[in-house]
This record gives sequence, C-alpha cells and structure tokens, in this order.
Amino acid sequence: MGERRYFGTDGIRGRANSHPMTPEVALRVGLAAGRMFMSSDDRRHLVVIGKDTRLSGYMIEPALVAGFASAGMDVLTFGPLPTPGVAMMTRSMRADIGVMISASHNAYLDNGIKLFGPDGYKLSDEVELKIESMMDQALDEGLAPPDKLGRVKRIDDSQARYIEIAKASFPKGLSLQGLRIAIDCANGAGYKVAPTTLYELGAEVFSVGVEPNGLNINADCGSTHPQALAEAVRRHKAHIGIALDGDADRVIICDENGQIVDGDQIMTMVALDWAKRGLLVGGGVVATVMSNLGMERALNAAGLTLERTQVGDRYVMERMREGGFNMGGEQSGHIILHDYATTGDGLMSALQVLAVLVESGRAMSDLARQFEPVPQLLENVRFTTGKPLQDAGVKAAIAAAEARLDGGGRLLVRPSGTEKLIRVMAEGDDAALVKSVVADVVAAVKAAG
Repeated sequence: MGERRYFGTDGIRGRANSHPMTPEVALRVGLAAGRMFMSSDDRRHLVVIGKDTRLSGYMIEPALVAGFASAGMDVLTFGPLPTPGVAMMTRSMRADIGVMISASHNAYLDNGIKLFGPDGYKLSDEVELKIESMMDQALDEGLAPPDKLGRVKRIDDSQARYIEIAKASFPKGLSLQGLRIAIDCANGAGYKVAPTTLYELGAEVFSVGVEPNGLNINADCGSTHPQALAEAVRRHKAHIGIALDGDADRVIICDENGQIVDGDQIMTMVALDWAKRGLLVGGGVVATVMSNLGMERALNAAGLTLERTQVGDRYVMERMREGGFNMGGEQSGHIILHDYATTGDGLMSALQVLAVLVESGRAMSDLARQFEPVPQLLENVRFTTGKPLQDAGVKAAIAAAEARLDGGGRLLVRPSGTEKLIRVMAEGDDAALVKSVVADVVAAVKAAG
C-alpha cells in the first residue's frame, strides 16, 4: 500500500485552516473525487454533502462544492446531519458519492472530510489512495466545459427523512410512552434529529448539548464527557440517559442513577436480546481487540461468538460483511447495526437499548451490567527510535507475560497508528497479576526504545 499523504484511518482530518484542513485541499478533494466518480455515460452525476456544527464547516463545504461542480457533478447539501444519515442518503438518493464534513468526537478546532461510495459504505483504502494520487494534479486539469458544470441545491428535508428512517428501526408495536429520557447531543450533528425522534416515539425528552454555536461541539458534553449527561439524568429524574458524539455515530448510555454503560455492555445487551428473538445474524458479534473479556464470556455462555478485529470501525464493518454478521462495534460506543445502517449510528443503537428497556419493564440499572468486566489495564509507552516490538527482550517479556496469564486473561501489545507509542493492554480475573504483567512488558519496551 502506498504512503498516505492525506487520508488517515477515518478520512482526512486536521486542525481547521491549516494543512490538510484548508479550502485548497477541500477543493482538490472535490475535483479528484468528482473526476473519479464521473462515469462516461451522459446522465447527471450527483454528490450529497452533510456536515456537523463546527464553524469551519462553513469554509470547507463551499470549497468542496466548487470542486465537485467544476468537475461536472450536481451537488445537494444537507446542512447538519449525523454521519450515518449522510451514508444512508447517499444510497437512498442514488448519489455517486457522499461526503461528511466532521471530526467526530474531536474539539471544534479540528475538522475532517469522510467519503462514502454509492453503496453507503466508507471508501476502501484502494479508492482513497487513487483519489490521493489525483489530488496533486494541476487545478485546471479535467474540468467540465461551461455547459456541463454541476448545479448546486440545499435540501431541506434530509433531517425529516433521517428521522423517519430512525423511527422505522424501532420495533413495531412498542412505544416510549411514559419514559423520561435525557439526551446529550454534544452540540453536534444530532442536535435536532435525535430529540425529535425520541419525542415522536412517545418519550418525555430532556435535551442538553442542543445549542451549537460553532465552537462548543463536544465541549464538556457528549459521549466523550458523560458527566454532563449523568448530571442531567439525576436533575430530571430520567429513566435513562443517552449521549451522542459530535457527528452522532457513537453512543454512550447511562442508567437512572447516572452510572455509565459502555459500548461493550450495550452490544452484549442488544445481542442477547436479538439472539432470543431470532434477529441476530452470524451467530455472534464482531468487536475489536479492546473489547472486554467479560463480554466474550457472556456471549459464549449464551452460545454466541465474539470475533475480534483491529481497532477501527472500518475493520469491524469489513469483518461483518465478510462473515455475514449484523451487529458489531467498539467499546467506545461505535455500534454498527447492519440491518439498518452501513456505519455506526448512535441514535439507532440507543433505540435498540430503549426497546430492551421497554420490553423488559426493568430499570436501566438492572440491565446495565450484562457482565462483570474483567480488570483491564492499558498503558501507553512513548519511544523515540527503532521498532521496540522486534526487540528480543520485548519479545521475551511478552512470552513470559502470556505464560503467567496462562489462558486466564489476554495480553495485547500494539503500536499506535498515529503516534510513536506502544500500547500495552492486559486483562484477567486477577487484578494484581494484570498490573504486574503490564508493568513487566512496559519496562521491557522502555528498555528497548
């Protein structure tokens, strides 16, 4: 695979108004992706563009629009819409490509550009690299003639469409009547659609993080700062709390006491419910190497499997498609329900939790502990040179650590994808052993690096 200059693990991302998150790069993305997805037939070609609530979206969006239109593509802009909504609309409006302008759970200082193919899935590495190779061409290459320029329109009903699709994912015959729900929309892309969906399904809704001003996205709110949600739950005596991140593709739940429920517990709860109702496809769930061993044991006890991939929702999605699974996700609350969406969807995942809550008639605190998490410890070790994981001392330390855990736990040692860091994670039933194993491996990595 070639060296990536623009695209990272989740599209192009960076500090707003400095490389690569500049109007010029956005223009180049529009030109390159536009040229790439324009086929030779003479039909009109279409790109759809959504964004979150960051101030820099006002700068990135017009630059992308100009690039696509000058390549000859028609453009529909949605305004603020969750990432999964943009993926869905790409497919349902028969667009050739979809674009989401967002840096997800990062602060407003950052922004990003995420691309979806006509099938609503994130583009493959190969296609991204092809687009990259076209991005540095001269800006006046491959432009459409004056009579073939794209037309641009703002679509006002995209949010209403998404709300209807989200509501349709909630089991027929169930209602949220009588439920008090606190929701924190992170001052982000879900600030209108999420509370409206819950209200229309019958709930009494208490919203926080629904006053975006361009600078307050994810600021002390949303799924990365669940304290704001926990406080709202207690203040409004809600039965459950739901926190989305800035682009609404991940969710964290809290119970009526304000206790946080992470993605592993959510996936286990919904998977066991789906399995009982004959809705779980693939005989298990796809998660990453970070998901807790307790989750694996809980699924195994119910006759289900847990398949693990490397960290990153695109790898989870790839494995789900290969193996025919309809549920997967990450501990961080990035949950993919393949029956309804082609990427993580915080609102739809929350609706599945609400369905279990309503059907069971139990309190959320009863349902929140699907399994006892096994003690898990993660340490990051900085290194300056070389490849510590190839060092003989490190290899010996890892082998010794695995022998000490002896099947009663897991050890995971991996390099960070973005920084000079080695991540050392261990988990097992014996917390003291886990701590000692991590310390030994960390010491070996430090000695090598």
